[in-house]
Amino acid sequence: MNKQAMSATRAQGAQSGFTLIELIVVIVILGILAATALPKFMDMGSDARVASLNAVRGALGSVSSMAHGKFLLDTSANAGTSVVMENVTVGLTNGYPSAADKTFEAAGLVATDYTMLLPAAQTGANSPASVANSIVIQPVSVANKPAGATCFVRYTQSTGNNVPPVIAMTTNGC
Repeated sequence: MNKQAMSATRAQGAQSGFTLIELIVVIVILGILAATALPKFMDMGSDARVASLNAVRGALGSVSSMAHGKFLLDTSANAGTSVVMENVTVGLTNGYPSAADKTFEAAGLVATDYTMLLPAAQTGANSPASVANSIVIQPVSVANKPAGATCFVRYTQSTGNNVPPVIAMTTNGC
């Protein structure tokens, strides 16, 4: 190979990387993209808690309906006091599940994901107001924190025959 061909080959391949300016421009662009996307990802936790509480409300509604159906079909001697669901004996009040820990358990809710508060435990600044004959279910992530007072599902047991329980959801501070 002659000298002219070698020098032409070296001249074409002399630049083998990015300049400092090019790298800085790319880093700045990535920083701007990250700054605009980060707030959207920060709000995903709240959306997830609201979706989770919707699932809790649905699970409690299903348990309530199934227990009431079993109550209506049961003609045995102890009809009306309890039903067995998923190997859990659920106490009944007016033919619907009572506000107790067994209702929480029969709904398939677990303590690793949710905290259940009976009326005596519904006190303090980080808990919702206490309501008799009710249970409150909160995501573990907000339990005992200020958001716990406004991010929960409350199951209030039936108050009379043919009166279904009230399942209310509060998601103001999730």
